[in-house]
Amino acid sequence: MSPIRVALIGLSANATTSWASAAHLPYLLSPRGRARFRIVGLLNSTADNARAAIDAFGLGGGDGNENEPRAYASPDELAAAAAAREVDLVVCVTRVDRHLLTAGPAVAAGADVFVEWPLAGDEAGVAELVRVAREKGGRTVVGVQGRLAPVVRKLAEVVASGRVGRVQSVEVRAAGGTNDRDVLPVGLEYFTRLEVGGNPFTIGFGHLFDFVQSAVGDVTDIQSRLQLQRPDVKIRDPETGTIIRTVKSDVPDLIIVTGTLAASQTVQPGATLSITFRRGQPYPGDPPLVWTVHGERGEIRLVAPGGTSLHANAYSEPVTVDVHDFATGKVERVPWEWAPWQEELPVVARSVAALYEAYADGDATKYPTFEDALVRHEQLQSIISAWSA
Repeated sequence: MSPIRVALIGLSANATTSWASAAHLPYLLSPRGRARFRIVGLLNSTADNARAAIDAFGLGGGDGNENEPRAYASPDELAAAAAAREVDLVVCVTRVDRHLLTAGPAVAAGADVFVEWPLAGDEAGVAELVRVAREKGGRTVVGVQGRLAPVVRKLAEVVASGRVGRVQSVEVRAAGGTNDRDVLPVGLEYFTRLEVGGNPFTIGFGHLFDFVQSAVGDVTDIQSRLQLQRPDVKIRDPETGTIIRTVKSDVPDLIIVTGTLAASQTVQPGATLSITFRRGQPYPGDPPLVWTVHGERGEIRLVAPGGTSLHANAYSEPVTVDVHDFATGKVERVPWEWAPWQEELPVVARSVAALYEAYADGDATKYPTFEDALVRHEQLQSIISAWSA
């Protein structure tokens, strides 16, 4: 079977630490990734910028041969190539407020499209991408890769096994979204502007909200309390380490959400979910994420010392899952592991790689789609609307 032909939107030559290069390229350029996918095109702000990225990341021979990825000059040009079946999968890794503009034409062309989370910068953009994808019929993928992380799947497996009995409540306490509660690097200054659509609420809390629900079930009757505790945010130049200005934020930095879990064979009627998420660092010595599932016969506790993204455990202690059996009083560590092929990749790329693998396998029930993204965006919109009203 021929490799799936991929065109990347947003792989910049002058941003080698970007999400595209850090989280997508390692798998796509790995032996396993090359066996299943081939990068055939790049779209950046200009064709020249795309060609510069092709050279910077060694994606072609540099001599214009037939294996050289094509540098696209516009979203419409890329969409035309997808319509002509020259590209199988378009992957959009730009800033969120550019998703509709850059990926929208490919969706309208009926292409298969993978868009990073959040799906779009506002409710209208999300609705438009979902509507067009439904109409044109292309397969869709959205980058909420946390739900495919093996430790999340392991917790879901323990819940489904009935080991702790039916779930009575779920409690999550988390800190993160940014490395610092007061400071942002200049490249993330837009995190202070709710209108952009990409910020600690939609990204930091949004990813957490998604993978928690993927494991224990979706919530309804959502109630929330949001607060902006630190409206003055310092902007730091990463090259000099100096603070170059202070800006006003309109993005909440304390998010408290409760809801009712859907009743099932493993969840009691009326079971509740409670999440407290605070931007920035946790209290010294506290893990950034503690996730507890309270059951009839026991409790499950996931602790992530490296952060809420669940991929940071390579830089600190591992993420752990423990089960407390009420009858015996014993606490048992539940083992989990990355697949051997994932261990060959940088940690930040492993769950993103799982999205590519699931897409290539062709079972749309195994990976998140635009439809799944719509559900999460509607939940987030209800929370932020209640706060900003």
